[in-house]
Amino acid sequence: MISTFRPTHLLACLALSTPMLASANPILDGYKAEIKGSFTAAAGEKLYKTVGPNQLSCASCHTDSPKNAGKHAKTNKAIDPLAPSANPKRFTDAAQVEKWFKRNCNDALGRACTTQEKGDFMTYVLSVK
Repeated sequence: MISTFRPTHLLACLALSTPMLASANPILDGYKAEIKGSFTAAAGEKLYKTVGPNQLSCASCHTDSPKNAGKHAKTNKAIDPLAPSANPKRFTDAAQVEKWFKRNCNDALGRACTTQEKGDFMTYVLSVK
């Protein structure tokens, strides 16, 4: 049997995949609404690797890849992977996300992260497969 490709088949496939392409994270959606803008994974990756005044970066504890388990730079306490692709519990509780952004931005960067930085960071980490 010979199958004929039809443009309607492509449209049906795109329609079915669109929800998967859209943001599926309400915390990130909240940040988007707050700044009424967009975020980039490239900016988030840059932030992840930025070494602050305390000579720490996110990668200092979370390794070069957010998919890997890490350990605290000072206490050596084990840290579960940061990327939701490796740890589905990440970025699911808004209060926890804010708590860790507050603590870790201050530790690594010596200041609070902006909403733009939080959104870029989450966009990067959510993109890591």
